[in-house]
Amino acid sequence: MEYVAFAFSILGMFAFLNMGEMKRRMDKLEGELTKMKGTSFNEARSDLVRAARDYEGKSVKIELKEDYMDPDIVSYGNTKHGSNTIIDVDDEWMLVKICTPKAEKIKMIRMEAIQSISQD
Repeated sequence: MEYVAFAFSILGMFAFLNMGEMKRRMDKLEGELTKMKGTSFNEARSDLVRAARDYEGKSVKIELKEDYMDPDIVSYGNTKHGSNTIIDVDDEWMLVKICTPKAEKIKMIRMEAIQSISQD
């Protein structure tokens, strides 16, 4: 019985050491990805978050990136028949109230999905 406990403790130690190695590899890959994106990506994102915080509570026009198109924002929020109002802003998300001619909707949008924000 003691041999089984000893064997499992050795296997546990190997698993623990392997997890430390995985953490180092992940940190290295994240550093390489940040270098590949360059500082302009980070600056543009912080500028976008800052602009969104400035427009909080105001009606804005939101342009989404091509991969993240939302029919409510494109069809109603950015037209003369509706509006987008920023309710709350986070570093990762933006809470938007979309007013359409028939109803109001509240949606969360990832900051990475937004191309630009401008005031109406």
